[in-house]
Amino acid sequence: MGECGAPGDVNSNVLIAHSTGDAQLDKAVWQWLSWDKNQKTKEQIESLLQNGKHKELRDRLCCRLTFGTAGLRSAMGAGFCYINDLTVIQSTQGIYKYLERCFSDFKQRGFVVGYDTRGQVTSNCSSKKLAKLTAAVLLAKDVPVYFFSTYAPTPFVPYAVQQLKAVAGVMITASHNRKEDNGYKVYWENGAQITSPHDKEIIKCIEECVEPWNGSWNENLVDTSPLRQDPLKKICDCYMEDLKKICYHRELNVQTNLKFVHTSFHGVGHDYVQLAFKAFGFQPPIPVPEQKDPDPDFSTVKCPNPEEGESVLELSLRLAEKENAKVVVATDPDADRLAVAEQQENGCWKVFTGNELAALFGWWMFSCWKENCSEDADVKNVYMLATTVSSKILRAIALKEGFHFEETLPGFKWIGSRVKDLLDNGKEVLFAFEESIGFMCGTSVLDKDGVSAAVVIAEMATYLESKNLTLAQKLIEIYETYGYHISKTSYFLCYDPPTIKKIFEKLRNFDGPQSYPSFCGIYNILHVRDVTTGYDSSQPNKKSVTDPSPSDLGPLFGWFFLDRHLVFIKPLTWYCSLSSDRTMLEEELQKLIEALIENFLEPDKNGLIWRSA
Repeated sequence: MGECGAPGDVNSNVLIAHSTGDAQLDKAVWQWLSWDKNQKTKEQIESLLQNGKHKELRDRLCCRLTFGTAGLRSAMGAGFCYINDLTVIQSTQGIYKYLERCFSDFKQRGFVVGYDTRGQVTSNCSSKKLAKLTAAVLLAKDVPVYFFSTYAPTPFVPYAVQQLKAVAGVMITASHNRKEDNGYKVYWENGAQITSPHDKEIIKCIEECVEPWNGSWNENLVDTSPLRQDPLKKICDCYMEDLKKICYHRELNVQTNLKFVHTSFHGVGHDYVQLAFKAFGFQPPIPVPEQKDPDPDFSTVKCPNPEEGESVLELSLRLAEKENAKVVVATDPDADRLAVAEQQENGCWKVFTGNELAALFGWWMFSCWKENCSEDADVKNVYMLATTVSSKILRAIALKEGFHFEETLPGFKWIGSRVKDLLDNGKEVLFAFEESIGFMCGTSVLDKDGVSAAVVIAEMATYLESKNLTLAQKLIEIYETYGYHISKTSYFLCYDPPTIKKIFEKLRNFDGPQSYPSFCGIYNILHVRDVTTGYDSSQPNKKSVTDPSPSDLGPLFGWFFLDRHLVFIKPLTWYCSLSSDRTMLEEELQKLIEALIENFLEPDKNGLIWRSA
């Protein structure tokens, strides 16, 4: 159980009177009511107990949070598998125990804590409060904590970890998820999100010290402890200065008449995007007033995810039309991702996909490198990276231009770790991305960064305007030079894990035990890659050249069809891409998507819910 703290007041008569008849569940209920000092979440469990809601109690209390592709993430509320005061304390105690084991100088180097602006009144839960409790656990153990005095973009935490030489850091955020969610993202000393084996070892340590320690609930330590420092000004100043390293046309930026609109989606991005534009010499972008300030209810959008496209960018686009601004940049609530829209000659707006933006960023970052590199620079020392479910456009550019391209498993934590390895081996990394509008321009931050991406796309648009080109026109030029790459990504909702498991088990046993499908409707399947198990039919030994994906990633399949079709499925998101000549690509891609859904996902049969946006 680890070091013990005094349990909270528990009405034993309530527990006896409302016993569930399940010893494991009764123990979990007792633990929760003993340890939780948040009255709101404590009352949620008491209410479920008194009303005989044993199934919901079991769902909330008999499983724990696990690390996924973006750290710990769940709905806010009561329960060991939810994000709340108690589970954040438990997680931080586990991290303390693990870091103490890994770093002899832990208490000299310290720990970084940042947070966004999420909150939920019904659970008395907010990102800032959770961040204070995270800091309290560590401060009570005499660990120096760099605690941001106000909300900050997610990229500032990994940047601060490296700049301050801290052993690790945590960002409290659920990024672009629905308003009910929150999360706990952990960064290692290298500035990248943690990967295996750290995540698994931390989970073990959490399970060894689930009872809150003395001092862990003292959130006021942030205001009173001499071990707490505020890194905000130093980190913000250093970040903006480093940003100038990827500014290549400052004179154009200063002179341009091109206008930009920025929306921060009720999150943290406004102040920092304004500063980034200033660092590049731009006039400030025009903010969307209704979305400029933090709002945990995200009251003007159906969902706070700019990737959903025009349906959630409505206020931005109307403001841009009013202000005669041709480009809209949208950062998600924690400012680590970027959406971009551009007004076309016919007055309509083109909202670029993540893969389309990656084609533009890849071209731009390499072109700028080529124009500014030293005479003895070796293009074979240059790298770009993307996740395996993303477009292969960077591979096509790399093959033609002579630099290296690498793929990683889905999730920016894999990109960040690989980029650090490359840098440590003297390589130069220009750009990396994942298709879900996550971009890393340069290597100041080893994670996706919407702030830097916003100002880089602004400089790109400014440069192209000086050449009488738009972003959309340049994208076509890139395709004509390197080959057309089109893709579509979407998802279904499913709240029943056994159904998800059933879908993927069927794909592994399609025509019999341990047999993958050889057809998808009218389409012949050339190769199958089961990333979860490490199977790859295209390899002589049937083993994937990449390691099997960890359990936190969930099932991930890749199908390679004839005629250069590529499909990946993970729960319950699908990614389809084509690389070929332009003619008929869109129509062909749509047919493939329909076949994929009908034959593999079977939404009606499996009760899957179509995305709403």
